[in-house]
Amino acid sequence: MKIAIHKGDPSWSFSAKWIEYCQLHKIPYKEVNAYDTDIVEQVRDCDAFMWHHHHANYKDVLFAKQLLYSLQMARKKVFPDFNTGWHFDDKVGQKYLLEAIGAPLVPSYVFYTKKEAFDWIQHATFPKVFKLRGGGGAINVRLVHSKKQAKRLVRRAFSFGFTQDNPVAFLEDRIRRWKEGKDSFFSICKGFVRLAVPSKFARMHAPEKGYVYFQDFIPDNETDFRIKVVNGCCWGFQRRVRKGDFRASGSGELIFDKEQVPIEMVAIAQQVAEKLKLQSCAFDFIVDKQKQMYLISEMCYAFGFDEREKENGYWDKNLVWHNERFDPMNWMVECLMNK
Repeated sequence: MKIAIHKGDPSWSFSAKWIEYCQLHKIPYKEVNAYDTDIVEQVRDCDAFMWHHHHANYKDVLFAKQLLYSLQMARKKVFPDFNTGWHFDDKVGQKYLLEAIGAPLVPSYVFYTKKEAFDWIQHATFPKVFKLRGGGGAINVRLVHSKKQAKRLVRRAFSFGFTQDNPVAFLEDRIRRWKEGKDSFFSICKGFVRLAVPSKFARMHAPEKGYVYFQDFIPDNETDFRIKVVNGCCWGFQRRVRKGDFRASGSGELIFDKEQVPIEMVAIAQQVAEKLKLQSCAFDFIVDKQKQMYLISEMCYAFGFDEREKENGYWDKNLVWHNERFDPMNWMVECLMNK
């Protein structure tokens, strides 16, 4: 098998690890540029194509899925494949998908007219969590405390909409990280600049509007759980909620203790991944303590990876714990080759 790999930014892309694995195991591969107009011709002599496309790159958002699924239709193996990637950075799509298979999803509500949204708000209880369908690091996630606040968001959703690249939230996050000693003052300056000068993604991506999406707020959680499954193997950890906030995503405070990760949660993640035939997925779980349930809030084929994760072991497909070092990027290549 010969694998074509789009070589992405080494600061976040999985591609360097994929290439390293192919070199180590003498797997034929070639580096390609997915942005070239002749990319289909470039991969014609290959059996597989791997691309870690990113939700914050406007070019990737425009065509990554279309390219991958076109190649899959041409009977090439791809990563991520259709099952794994169609719902990437699409929380509304994830709602329908998880509901369709009966997975334990945080109760979620989506409306496509202002009237339907207003009718629902009149009978809803608050607080609720407002989300845009796309965006990472909880940058487009807000806690809605009242009907009045919810209606204000609905009006905006059905008028001029929201930018996915939220400059105010970006600045607030940089200030928080600076106060916690995790970022530099220069980063705050960049945040102020973004208030006046939108990022390239914001300039090139249309506003999000024409729908509104809410989830129930699950109270009394100091952490959430991120459970990752690649090629059937699984590992996970807790993420501490940001100080003075309700969001854990993007906090950067990770707790690596497998004894604190409920095995039932791990089993749910593996069952959902198997049922949906996912090559790779990171699930975000919240604990509903009143109902004693583990609920998925969202999911994603790709994920940030802290080097400490690989030192803490993993569960295999049979929920047997392996207290050994691992590399999930290697598993991605193996998954593609063994499919």
